[in-house]
Amino acid sequence: MKGIAGARVVITGASRGIGRGVAAALVAAGAEVLALSDDEAAPEAAAAIGARGLRVDVTNPAAVAAALAPTGRIDILVNNAGLERITPADDTAPEAIALFRRILDINVAGMAIVTAHALGRMGPGGRIVNTASIWGRVAEPLFGAYVASKHAVIGLTKTWARELGPRGIRVNAVAPGWVRTEASIRSAQVLAARSGRSEGEIIGAVEAAQALGGGLMEPDDITGAYLFLASELSANITGQTLGIDRGEVPW
Repeated sequence: MKGIAGARVVITGASRGIGRGVAAALVAAGAEVLALSDDEAAPEAAAAIGARGLRVDVTNPAAVAAALAPTGRIDILVNNAGLERITPADDTAPEAIALFRRILDINVAGMAIVTAHALGRMGPGGRIVNTASIWGRVAEPLFGAYVASKHAVIGLTKTWARELGPRGIRVNAVAPGWVRTEASIRSAQVLAARSGRSEGEIIGAVEAAQALGGGLMEPDDITGAYLFLASELSANITGQTLGIDRGEVPW
């Protein structure tokens, strides 16, 4: 796609799932990709798809600054790092409160930290693509912290689009529906256990809610949305959240 070949890209949360799929698609399109993940396997996972990888905690400003220091210019930033766990509203355990804060720290503050450091290396024509979720438009019991974080991602996307537009930088988001990843399967299992239903019944309910059907998407099913928003094909689009969910949520 125009504007991707030769571009310098930074993507977070890229060692598995959606992030890995998007990173691989960007490499295949000719981009030079730096993949950041808080995973000891980050360098190896990135090398396997032709990218450069570093283990970085996006909530650590000093670590983020050090990781970006050698990159020079950044043309495209994909904020994909995220944590999805249950956070029941009535759980008062100290570890539950700590988990609630950690989810918001990674999914919201971490995204802001990486963006702040990347902007010093991004000029006119820069593109930022954030990973939101269909749960950034709807509510899901038991997942309060995650749902709140994804609503925040959509809000930040709109805010940054207005703030950075005068600098010629576009900011958009992709809101995936149910994609077959480690995180989504874990969530399906949690929902099944909590509701007394089977995992298959949970997946069946997802299928029933989709206009197109087909069950859970695979990461490769949604990478095109990221490439579109990162390319010049979307040159007049900013502040938008593109839902990729087979019609499950009316955007």
